[in-house]
Amino acid sequence: MKDSSTPNRIDILRSNLRRTSFGTWSVVAVLMALLVAAGFIGYLGWTTTDAGVPASGYVAMALGVIFSLAVGVGLMALVFYSSRKGYDEPATLIQEPDEPQRASQQDDT
Repeated sequence: MKDSSTPNRIDILRSNLRRTSFGTWSVVAVLMALLVAAGFIGYLGWTTTDAGVPASGYVAMALGVIFSLAVGVGLMALVFYSSRKGYDEPATLIQEPDEPQRASQQDDT
């Protein structure tokens, strides 16, 4: 016989779904509004200007893209290298031997 005072697992999941449903939809709605606004501002910025880009602008953009790609590839290579060589392992404490043991080792020599 089941105790009717304890909530069922399905009832708990349904209440959680109802509770987070409004918050989730409001976040999605705000993010979609921001996406639409950014797209509209981008469209206005792209179409309202008649200024052309000089050749030096394209060269600067190409150099920036190449430099960014080189830095990204280099950093990813370092991540893989350090992972493979074990540099990402957690630190371990190497304890020093006690002082009396050192003194007895020096007396033996």
